[in-house]
Amino acid sequence: MTRASEARDGAVTLDSRGLPAWLDPVVSAAGTIQPLQLSRFLPPENGSGRQSAVLILFGEGERGPELLLMERSGSLRSHAGQPSFPGGSLDPEDGDPRGEGPLRAALREAEEETGLDPAGVQLFGVLPRLYIPVSGFVVTPVLGWWREPSPVGVVDPNETARVFTVPVADLTDPANRATAVHPRGHQGPAFLVESALVWGFTAGVIDRLLHYAGWERPWDREKRVPLDWRA
Repeated sequence: MTRASEARDGAVTLDSRGLPAWLDPVVSAAGTIQPLQLSRFLPPENGSGRQSAVLILFGEGERGPELLLMERSGSLRSHAGQPSFPGGSLDPEDGDPRGEGPLRAALREAEEETGLDPAGVQLFGVLPRLYIPVSGFVVTPVLGWWREPSPVGVVDPNETARVFTVPVADLTDPANRATAVHPRGHQGPAFLVESALVWGFTAGVIDRLLHYAGWERPWDREKRVPLDWRA
């Protein structure tokens, strides 16, 4: 594996060289963004929480820049049926949660869930660790460039219901933006794309990335959709 994910000695590295110019704003944002600029939910100070990582993978498709997402199986205990980034808990062999561990976990989980070939991925940044109170996950978002795209799809239907890519142009289209309303009253950013409602942690991170990368377009924040929205 070159340039990207794994050096010859087996170390997983970050490398921002040779990226397409359109990713420059994302690289810049990743280097300066602060935890509270991403979310008000930060890891517990006592160190509790399930260490995990997600892969925010940017590729380039027929309609330009795009993101890889998946829909979690409806039978899972945590976040069942939700569109999300590929990812999951760190395993002991992944290593230090504050070192290479999240990089290894993000690539491993993406391969297990979508069939992605990690050799074609160039990891170029890491965002601050965040917290998902409902499931107790401490999540490290890992940024990657899909330098050499590989076929992806559902590997295990018990974990993944669907794998798909979303053009960034659709994510920034005001017509596809809304505020999702949880039955308990919680509200947050949402995206109506690819016949899916992207909400929760995933939508929150995408929303902030678009904002700090300067890609966000004005949208109607009064437009509300329930979590059972269907295209």
